[in-house]
Amino acid sequence: MIEYLVIAGMSGAGRSTAAAALEDAGWYVIDNMPPTLLSQVDSALERPGATHERVAVVMGRGGGGQVADVLPALAALEARGHRVRVLYLDAPQEVLVRRYEGTRRRHPIAGAGVEEAIADERRLLEPVRERADVVLDTGPLNVNQLRTRVLALFGGDEGEGMSTSVVSFGYTHGLPLDADLVFDCRFLPNPHWVEELRPYSGLDEPVRAYVLSHKETGQFLDHVEELLTTLLPAFEAEGKSYLTVAMGCTGGRHRSVVLAEELARRLAGHGALPTVSHRDVDR
Repeated sequence: MIEYLVIAGMSGAGRSTAAAALEDAGWYVIDNMPPTLLSQVDSALERPGATHERVAVVMGRGGGGQVADVLPALAALEARGHRVRVLYLDAPQEVLVRRYEGTRRRHPIAGAGVEEAIADERRLLEPVRERADVVLDTGPLNVNQLRTRVLALFGGDEGEGMSTSVVSFGYTHGLPLDADLVFDCRFLPNPHWVEELRPYSGLDEPVRAYVLSHKETGQFLDHVEELLTTLLPAFEAEGKSYLTVAMGCTGGRHRSVVLAEELARRLAGHGALPTVSHRDVDR
């Protein structure tokens, strides 16, 4: 059995960056391949002596005809007994426009302008987005953050169990679109208003100690932990491959960071071993 990961999504959303991160992690990466060739590649990889067990395929940058071929190609791989997953990269319209204006590249979808081309591509790709195992919003992420997020999801040697991630974020910078469960911790006392704590982040011990010293923090974490220890086995039993839990505060620098780290530590005690990332800690 070969493990396939199809990297799909909007042009300019970071597919090349994701592919490079996976290649560094040991995946065999095939870039810009038409979906109709997947079966031929699969036949070649299954020949005696072939050693590639984890293959990442960057979906070809074609038009609607190629997109229509994606789902049948994935279904054919699954019918042959392979594990097939889809990582869909997305970003807000204004971010994609800005990225194209910055690179001066021509958009692969013909249109009257960049905005129209992006809108057309988004419409064409909607069936693939609905099929995706993970939808990752790259809008707020820089290159290094995107690499870290992709490696957290797909970089390790995975079993068949569910991969769990805990991410902190700031509501000021928008919700993470790939989050399955979102918890709002803005009701907790804010270290930002404590002058000596303001320069630090939730990764620093003074802020961590301050946030965890409040009774309501412990009560909140107890309830979230209890909820997740009930939900995680149920999600896994239903065949869910990925679960992203997001902790949000105002700026994503203090409270949410502390709670994300503490929640991950607690979940590890239940055998979940989640990865942790902090989207907005350096803003």
